[in-house]
Amino acid sequence: MASVPLGIRKGRRAVSAQEKRVWFRTGFGPLLQSKAMSTPEANMRQIGRRMLSTKAEQFTESVIREMTRLALKHGAVNLSQGFPDFAAPNEVKEAARQAIADDINQYAITWGAKPLRDAIVEKFARTQGVTVDPERELTICCGSTEAMMASMMAIINPGDEIVVFEPFYENYGPDAILSGATPRFVKLAPPDWTFDERELAAAFGPHTKAIILNTPNNPTGKVFTRAELEFIRDLCVRWNCYCITDEIYEHILYDGTEHITMARIDGMRDRTIVINGMSKTYSVTGWRVGWAIAPEDVTQSIRKVHDFLTVGAAAPLQQAGALALKLPSSYYESLATTYAKKRARLLSILEGSGFTVYKPRGAYYIMTDISRFHWDEAKYPAESRDVSFAKYLVEKIGVACVPGSSFYNDPQDGASQVRFTFCKKEETLAAAEARFAHLHV
Repeated sequence: MASVPLGIRKGRRAVSAQEKRVWFRTGFGPLLQSKAMSTPEANMRQIGRRMLSTKAEQFTESVIREMTRLALKHGAVNLSQGFPDFAAPNEVKEAARQAIADDINQYAITWGAKPLRDAIVEKFARTQGVTVDPERELTICCGSTEAMMASMMAIINPGDEIVVFEPFYENYGPDAILSGATPRFVKLAPPDWTFDERELAAAFGPHTKAIILNTPNNPTGKVFTRAELEFIRDLCVRWNCYCITDEIYEHILYDGTEHITMARIDGMRDRTIVINGMSKTYSVTGWRVGWAIAPEDVTQSIRKVHDFLTVGAAAPLQQAGALALKLPSSYYESLATTYAKKRARLLSILEGSGFTVYKPRGAYYIMTDISRFHWDEAKYPAESRDVSFAKYLVEKIGVACVPGSSFYNDPQDGASQVRFTFCKKEETLAAAEARFAHLHV
C-alpha cells in the first residue's frame, strides 16, 4: 500500500494534515462532535485522546517563567522571576572554570560527586547540627526542582495524599499531579501568613503520605517557627507520614529570624526529606545543582528515580559547588545584609506606589494586595483580576510581576495579589521605581 504523506492512517481512511491541525487546535472540535461520525472517525478520536498525557493537561506552563518572556517582549523591568541579575561570587565562578580546565567534564557518580556530598554534610552539621551519611542519605540532583520531583516520585503510591500550604511555589501542584499524589491545601493567611491549626489537622488522615513545607517560603517570605514545626511534627508522627522541606532560601533571613530545618526537630530525623540547592544562596540559578537529604531507605528510592530522570548533575559545577559550600560565615552574613537593604528598597517603592505590602521574614519576594488599583480591565482581559493587572503592568507600565492566582489551587483566592522579587541590582530597582511613577491608584 502506498504511503500517505502528511496524514495519519487509520483503517482505510487517511487523516489529512489539515484535519490534524483542526483537531489539535480545537481539542477535537466540530469534526469529532458529529452524531453521524463513522467508525474510523470514532476510532481516530480515541487514538487522538491517548496521544497526550492526561496528567500534563491538568496544569499550565509556568506562569513565573511566562512573565519573564513577557518582560523581554515588552522591554519591561523584570521583578517577576526570582533570579539575581547581579554576578555570582568570583571564587565560585573561578572554581567552575578551573574544574572545566582540569577536565572534570564526564559523568560524576550518579548520586553526586563525593567532594560536593562531603561539603553538604559538613555544612548541614555546622549550620543545623544534623549529621548525615554522605554515602547513604544524600542525592545530588539537577537543581532543587528535580530533587523535589524525584523525592515525590520515590515515596508516592496511588491513593496517597500530600498536604500543601497555599499560597505555594507553583511547581508543587504539577509535582503532585506528575507523581500521582492528591493534594490537600491549607491556607496561610496574611499579613503574617499564619495557618489555622484546626484546618491543618483536618487535612491529615490515613492516606497522607507527606506534607510539603517551604521555609523560608516562596512566595510569602514566611519563616516557620519552632512552635509551628513542632505542631506539624506531631501530625506527621500521628499519621505516620513524611515532611518534605524545601529550604532553598535558608540563608536569606531578616529581623533576627532563624531558619530551623524540620530534620532538627525531635522525632523527625527519619521522617524528613530536606530539599536544597545552590541557586539562591550563591546566585547561580542556571547551574541547576541541588540535593535531597533523606533517610537511607528513602534515599535508595530517590537515587533510582533520579538516575533515570537525569543521570546526574553537571560534573564541573558540582566541583565548584564543593568550594562554594565552604565559604566562611561572613559570606552568608553579607548575603543577608545585602538582601535586607534590597527588601527595604522595594518595600518603600511598592508602598509609595500604592500597593498594600506584606513584609517578608525570609526569601526575596514581596506579596502585595492590588485592591486599591483601577485600570481598564477590558483592555487586558483575563480569567482573574490579578492576571489582568499583571498584563497591564508589564505592557503599559513596564514592570513584570507574578499574578497571585498562580500560587493558589483556586485562582480566585489570589485574584487580589501579585508577587514581586527584589533579587536585583540597584539599577533595576531604580528603573522599576521610575516606571511605577506612571501607576495610579
